[in-house]
Amino acid sequence: QLKSDLEKENINLKYVLTGEGAGSIFMIDENNGKIYVTQKLDREKKAFYTLKAQAINKRTQLPVEPESEFIIKVRDINDHEPQFLDEPYVATIPEMSPEGISVIQVTATDGDDPSYGNGARLLYSLIQGQPYFSVEPKTGVIRMASQVDRETKDQHLVIIQAKDMVGQSGAFSATATVTINLSDVNDSPPKFKQRPYYMSVSEEAPVGTTVGKVFAEDSDTGENAAMDYFIEGDSSDVFDIITNNETQEGIILLKKRVDFESKRRYSIQAKAVNRYIDDRFLKEGPFEDKTTVIITVEDVDEPPVFTLENYVMEIAEGAMNGSLVGIVTARDPDEEDSPVRYSIVQGIHLKRSFSINEHNGTIITTRPLDREIAPWHNITVTATETRNPEKISEANVYIQVLDVNDHAPELSKRYETFVCENAVSGQLIQSISAMDRDDPMEGHHFYYSLAQEAQNESRFTVKDNQDNTAGIFTAKSGFRRQEQFSFHLPILTVDNGTPPLTSTNTLTITVCDCDTEVSIFYCRYEAFMYTLGLSTEALVAVLACILILLVFILAIVAIRQPKKKSPFSEKIEEFGENIVRYDDEGGGEEDTEAFDISALRTRTVKRTHKPCKTVTTEIHSLYRQSLQVGPDSAIFRQFILEKLEEANTDPSVPPYDSIQTYAFEGTGSLAGSLSSLGSNTSDADQNYDYLAAWGPHFKQLTVMYTSYKNAGD
Repeated sequence: QLKSDLEKENINLKYVLTGEGAGSIFMIDENNGKIYVTQKLDREKKAFYTLKAQAINKRTQLPVEPESEFIIKVRDINDHEPQFLDEPYVATIPEMSPEGISVIQVTATDGDDPSYGNGARLLYSLIQGQPYFSVEPKTGVIRMASQVDRETKDQHLVIIQAKDMVGQSGAFSATATVTINLSDVNDSPPKFKQRPYYMSVSEEAPVGTTVGKVFAEDSDTGENAAMDYFIEGDSSDVFDIITNNETQEGIILLKKRVDFESKRRYSIQAKAVNRYIDDRFLKEGPFEDKTTVIITVEDVDEPPVFTLENYVMEIAEGAMNGSLVGIVTARDPDEEDSPVRYSIVQGIHLKRSFSINEHNGTIITTRPLDREIAPWHNITVTATETRNPEKISEANVYIQVLDVNDHAPELSKRYETFVCENAVSGQLIQSISAMDRDDPMEGHHFYYSLAQEAQNESRFTVKDNQDNTAGIFTAKSGFRRQEQFSFHLPILTVDNGTPPLTSTNTLTITVCDCDTEVSIFYCRYEAFMYTLGLSTEALVAVLACILILLVFILAIVAIRQPKKKSPFSEKIEEFGENIVRYDDEGGGEEDTEAFDISALRTRTVKRTHKPCKTVTTEIHSLYRQSLQVGPDSAIFRQFILEKLEEANTDPSVPPYDSIQTYAFEGTGSLAGSLSSLGSNTSDADQNYDYLAAWGPHFKQLTVMYTSYKNAGD
């Protein structure tokens, strides 16, 4: 209620209310100043209202006091429920987490006034989630109440209640569900479910064959379940194990070939160990497990086995047929111990050189061997079970042919040796070397000397250089080609083989017309001339004669060549289709009667067949007459026949088509006449007077066309 102090002075006043909600939410009694609320108020929508009041004299309607402002506050009551605005709540925490560790905090809100009463004071409690979780009543923090194993249950649903009025009776409440997921930790060791494993492997299985698989289960997930497999014991050299990272299986592989006859059963220990170990759980025990794997070797019918995979044998070259090379041995590894048959199976030429005893594996030669042709022979020997011919095995035999000194040395090449006529005594004229097809163990060493028959009177000497070469020196001075053109020097060459072999090689020395230094080219030329028996002058004369003969032949060929055709004849052949040839010569520009077109129009000419020798002249006359008659005339047909005879008999007529101009169109044409001579728009309608202005060179052409036009008129 509003009240003015002026009411004591008996002034008749009225109260006026303005501001927020005046006249709608709040009403004032203008006589006593009491303020009334006309509707329910919601503090959560508007907590206070600002109003203004003034006292007015009813008689004068003037304010008696200044306007005053006041605030009406809405007092809160507990009319709102708590709300969890952040739902849904999801949290993840590692399994086996210690007690008291925080998991997540939930928060509820209340629309009531927290500063007045207990309507907005909330209290949290756990409805579902014991005994693993707890919640702090005032903060809403959820904590671990005990350790939880993910392998037992990996997800928990916890229900939290928020209650206002500090949990007193009549309070409002709300609940929220919290999903708590447990993440995995490596707290579980691997375990083999099968003990023991039984497997088998064939004795003929190759290295790397998969024998079997083992598997240890681990209730952990991800990398916490990753494990590695190992083999323990003495069998680790025969078997190996690898880990399949996708399936976490252990794959047992054959590391070494097994033999049923040697060992028929293996017992190995397979161990699975976690790859990543959490030190916090080591006290729980070792994170590994073991199992026994029993592997049985299966017996199969195996092929024979050679004592060696590769045999190396030796034999001297030139050995007689049937000489022993060596022996190969194979046996059946099975219990039956089947007999074995041997054979050579590679190459026909090898079979011709070697043979093998099929019962005992003895290899002998079938012909003498030459090391210089083939120092090594590679053959393949097979061993076949007699009881089961499908069981075959092979072995390589490498036979080396040992060298025997069976080839005498010889000069390494054919030497071309020259000596000057003015050579002095003791002059080196040639260095020689030798070669030997043999290959002694200690290497080659050759000895050189003159043959016995040439030592006394020889004009040359041989000096052994002790390095497998020798020098040829002159023993005397001065040589004359006229007396002796060449010398043949026998050289004795001995090798160091056992026994040593000797050969005599003849060295030809040619005397050259030079001073002391030999010119190889010049000396070769002289030697060539000497063998021909010609001197230099004679050779020059022969060459000169040959040259003269060639010039004479070329001149004869040039004279007999056909003459070149004249350009005019080529032009005639090129433009023969447009040229009509006549035997009579024109009269020049002054001759106006040479080709009178007007005379062609007369129809009184009769054609007769002329002899072939005058066919050209007669055709010229018939051509003029044909222009004067119609196409059905006998003269016209005769003209065509004469032209045909000309083409067939006259050798001077071109063999190609010739375009001829005729005055009439042939009969029987569906297209009608194509000639301009018989049309209304013929050339006769044209004016050819302008041809006179072209000069004297075109005078005859002007006369011809003018007369043609007059004839048409």
